[in-house]
Amino acid sequence: MNKLTDWLPTTRKEMELRGWDRADVILFSADAYVDHPSFGVAVIGRILEAEGLRVCIVPQPSWHGDLRDFKRLGRPRLFFGISPGCMDSMVNKYTAAKRLRSEDAYSPDGRHDMRPEYPTIVYSQCIRKLYPDVPIVLGGIEASLRRLMHYDYWQDRLRPSILCDTDADLITYGMGDKVNTELVRRLTEMLDSYDESLDYDEVTGEALITRKAFRKAVVDGDALPQTVAIYNNIGTGEDDIVLHSYEDCLKDPRLHAENFRHIEEESNSIHARRLIQKTADRYVVVNPPYPPLTTEEMDHSFDLPYTRLPHPKYNGKRIPAYEMIKFSVNMHRGCFGGCAFCTISAHQGKFVMNRSKESIMREIDKIVSMPDFHGTLSDLGGPSANMYMMHGKNQRACEKCKRPSCIFPAICANLNGDHAPLLDIYRSVAANPKVRHCYIGSGVRYDMLLHDWEDEKLNTSAREYTRQLILHHVSGRLKVAPEHTEDHVLKIMRKPTFMQFHKFKSIFDSICRKAGKRQQIIPYFISSHPGCRESDMAALRRETRSLGLQTDQVQDFTPTPMTVATTIYATGYHPYTLEKVFCEHDPERKKRQRAYFMK
Repeated sequence: MNKLTDWLPTTRKEMELRGWDRADVILFSADAYVDHPSFGVAVIGRILEAEGLRVCIVPQPSWHGDLRDFKRLGRPRLFFGISPGCMDSMVNKYTAAKRLRSEDAYSPDGRHDMRPEYPTIVYSQCIRKLYPDVPIVLGGIEASLRRLMHYDYWQDRLRPSILCDTDADLITYGMGDKVNTELVRRLTEMLDSYDESLDYDEVTGEALITRKAFRKAVVDGDALPQTVAIYNNIGTGEDDIVLHSYEDCLKDPRLHAENFRHIEEESNSIHARRLIQKTADRYVVVNPPYPPLTTEEMDHSFDLPYTRLPHPKYNGKRIPAYEMIKFSVNMHRGCFGGCAFCTISAHQGKFVMNRSKESIMREIDKIVSMPDFHGTLSDLGGPSANMYMMHGKNQRACEKCKRPSCIFPAICANLNGDHAPLLDIYRSVAANPKVRHCYIGSGVRYDMLLHDWEDEKLNTSAREYTRQLILHHVSGRLKVAPEHTEDHVLKIMRKPTFMQFHKFKSIFDSICRKAGKRQQIIPYFISSHPGCRESDMAALRRETRSLGLQTDQVQDFTPTPMTVATTIYATGYHPYTLEKVFCEHDPERKKRQRAYFMK
């Protein structure tokens, strides 16, 4: 039976139950507080707690009126952190047609009024009004994808780094494990070696970090990796990449396309360079990321003492996103697919970071012990279901590589695409007497299953994985994502030819027929993607109808910050070739493209 103190404190009363009079770090989240490793603010909270810090979470504070939710826990000893939620707030709130979504999946009972648009900006403005000298750290996907100049689809304009709109002190981009751990270590060391020459604030005899001391510890001195800060003046080194300025890009959007190639290449590099962009009279500086997490570091993050439950304040209320993932397991982070429309590699990284089998099985033991578990694991996957434990055979080659994808336009000869570790875990899960069904809900890269690997062991494991997947891990409908049928559109998407889908569907149908299983393969498609005209959608409709496919899993292209496709949509140029690319902007013609799915 869980106690209220099993969750990180959200109120003054919960702090008092722990005997705290002050928090070290206070995190504001635009999501409901679910203490689960799939919810970012819970992960960062638990990681900082494991470092010995007193961490509080204020979920979905009211940004209206007297701002009492921002005052109720007082001033933290180190800093305020802001998380906009697990999804980009605007994607979470609006469809591609800019209509309000039917529900907010990360709010109790799906309520729409629990988060503002752009909560990162709104929350930081509320905090700065109340606490002008307390450091503010931005994290999560909203700030991460807006760390430099970016296109905002909902306002239809190019905007500067989100730091320029917030008066925050720092962005910690990416998933945040290492950078936040190092951040609090530096700040704690600074307080422990109290120096009167530094600008601290003292309240009731306790030293508190101020913005000036914060900057001295983590910005102006030995710059912290995987962070973004603004400088009034900046010296450049020979390895730095100085991007075209924000103002120059506004005058000539082609320059923004040129910039984006550098941004993507450096975010996909193990040995990345520092990025600098002048904005007005200041400089936005993006420091290179930390190396990918080791398996031990991944295990540490997932093995922290999560309750795996929503906070008791939501008793009796449904949180849709939690209902979707409560019986699922995330095995890895990162994706080397490099799809042009996807933000995963920009936020999580291109290199796959894996949990150990032991850590995964420990989490499954916790799930099967939950009182409302009835034998079905809804997903055992990651950003892509079948990339677990895959990596370059020659790591030195990977350290020199800047390709955005390891599998497009062709699968890299250096990639070890062994599906055997996945099969081992699937079999171990199947041997658990409390698990009756284990489905794979994450997307499957069938091009890796069809590839002719040089090593026959890899071919054997790919064939066996395909068979096991279809026979034992499909709930009746296997969802895959060819995204389109026309090669020139697929090339811009960085997706394989649709002939590969034909081949995979033939294998799927054959295995199902021999086993006497009545299962369907359901493909995902995107309309109005850069390069796609109405005639391409007509061709897609003819092709899918000839195969007897249902096309109910469809979406209109939504431009989100920090993707190749969004950069093309915003500028009209491909960042890697600087050639013009057709993009459909007219809402009515976009609607006609999507209508081909319904005909």
